[in-house]
Amino acid sequence: MKKENDSMAIEFVLLGLSSSWEMQLFLFLIFLCFYVAVILGNLLIVVTVRADAHLLQSPMYYFLGHLSFIDLFLSCVTVPKMLGDFLQQGKTISFSGCLAQIYFLHFLGATEMFLLTVMAYDRYVAICNPLHYLTVMNRQLCLQLVFACWCGGFIHSFTQVILVIQLPFCGPNELDNFFCDVPQVIKLACMDTYVVEVLMVANSGLLSLICFLVLLFSYAVILMTLRTRFYQGQRKALSTCASHLMVVSLIFVPCVFIYLRPFFSFSVDKVFSVFYTVITPMLNPLIYTLRNADMKTAMKKLRKK
Repeated sequence: MKKENDSMAIEFVLLGLSSSWEMQLFLFLIFLCFYVAVILGNLLIVVTVRADAHLLQSPMYYFLGHLSFIDLFLSCVTVPKMLGDFLQQGKTISFSGCLAQIYFLHFLGATEMFLLTVMAYDRYVAICNPLHYLTVMNRQLCLQLVFACWCGGFIHSFTQVILVIQLPFCGPNELDNFFCDVPQVIKLACMDTYVVEVLMVANSGLLSLICFLVLLFSYAVILMTLRTRFYQGQRKALSTCASHLMVVSLIFVPCVFIYLRPFFSFSVDKVFSVFYTVITPMLNPLIYTLRNADMKTAMKKLRKK
């Protein structure tokens, strides 16, 4: 490994998703299409929400606008580098670039997890306490919740970087992934990483698990409420909850699988990583908004301007 002062790695080698040149070309085309869909879909949502005063005043669409904004940049953290690596033999990333990927991936990823939890609470209030919905989910509370999500994401990602930047690297420099992430990086450290791995589980694994359990509890209460009382849009609400749970599962299940077990890793981890770095940001616009009648109406108005 190239190193400086026998402890600081200059670069890491990313093994990527495949070593076959033909498969890499195929994956390049597939992920290029995914990336374009992510950018266009989420950008359309952000612009539509910002351009429509009615949507912007609605708590649900206000949160959706932030979710699309996060997904837009979350995909930019890993996908452009991955696309470039598909077209070249040497897949390297500098130590500073590795830290940047870890920081922004966990910053945006944790913020999205917190925001999804807030959105579940928003749906809970809307369905279980509809008469007081606008009173409870007032503008000030929405701003405070979003601000708290971003602050939580910053604290989480800052902690992740601190865990990595203190480690010495002086041996192998190959990362079995298509981007830099804490579980793979700390395995290359020239020291006992037991404490670091335990902290990683506490900071990432438990965070993912707790948010996931809160989300499942919220949607369980919503579904029980829909079953026990007459609700005008019951079928639509059930369909929406099912769609939301699918997206939530695509994010949280891979994260819990990867970050909740500190002392060993599998090569399949990088396949699971594709779900929350590429697939979910692509599906969110389709599931959360493009199926929504209000959003479609706002898009038609935007097109006529």
